[in-house]
Amino acid sequence: MKGNVLFGVLCVLAAAVTACSSGKGKAQSQAPEFVLTYAENQAEDYPTTQGAYKFAELVRERTGGRIEIQVNAEAVLGDEKTVIEQLQFGGVDFARVSLSPLAEFVPKLNVLQMPYLYTGREHMWRVLEGPIGDDFMNSFDGSNLVALSWYDAGARSFYNTGRPIETLEDMRGLNIRVQESELMMDTIEALGATPVPTAFGDVYSGLQTGKIDGAENNWPSYESTRHYEVARYFTLDEHTRVPELQLAAQPTWDKLSPEYQDIIRECAQESAQYERQLWAAREKVSESIVRKAGCIVTELSPEEKARFQEAAAPMYEKYCSEYVDIIDAIMEAGDDGE
Repeated sequence: MKGNVLFGVLCVLAAAVTACSSGKGKAQSQAPEFVLTYAENQAEDYPTTQGAYKFAELVRERTGGRIEIQVNAEAVLGDEKTVIEQLQFGGVDFARVSLSPLAEFVPKLNVLQMPYLYTGREHMWRVLEGPIGDDFMNSFDGSNLVALSWYDAGARSFYNTGRPIETLEDMRGLNIRVQESELMMDTIEALGATPVPTAFGDVYSGLQTGKIDGAENNWPSYESTRHYEVARYFTLDEHTRVPELQLAAQPTWDKLSPEYQDIIRECAQESAQYERQLWAAREKVSESIVRKAGCIVTELSPEEKARFQEAAAPMYEKYCSEYVDIIDAIMEAGDDGE
């Protein structure tokens, strides 16, 4: 029943958003000139995957069928690090990836995923949609990657199999799954736990068998992967808001005409707005499912959250000492409305 309700909500939202954009910029359908691949590691009904399908649909419409993009969901083309490597040589044409593994290839991106950087969602989007975000979108020279649009991925919080995390001391002794990111591994260590880099698809079994005690992710990932079945303690600390990026492979991009490039950028931006609407709705549904399942959801007190922030503060010096001005500008943007 829960799955049917979730599917129904997403279908209604998808239909409503599609209705608002249908009929815009359509061209007469032609045989494909390019058939391109898109890698996505989430499930078919996940907001980022639905955003990918919207992107492919818009590109097909506005090129009159001359560009066909085939979306491959559920990590069938590999995990995110593998996909990034494939993008660099053109083995995959497009993908949606998290900043955490991407920052291993473009280190400046670490700035945007520093722990406890944002005051909330609106703060992050003021940054990404302004000059700072534009500067980061243009930071991919030499990476063989082309940045197209920002996708929402909410805020990441901790969950584990053993106990509520109410204080910083509760982190001690926990083996926490992290993405393949030096910053995230160091952050977990700074908070007193042990980081365990683990493929996303192996997290459920790792929690089940005790190989890991916990992980960190957003509401939709915690719910859709059913991690809440085996790790029933969720701590709403929102230690990072890690935006995600739609990317194109530079070798593929170079084969496209300027006209096609402009169309693809436009469609990527529109798909991002679509994905953000789906994300906001999915977050609420996922939280409701988790709470109704009887999971223990803990919110840190302001005083305790300040202790977590203080413990993670050395990450700024280690990873962002050359970007102090950017960090300051991001923090100042948070004073504008939150």
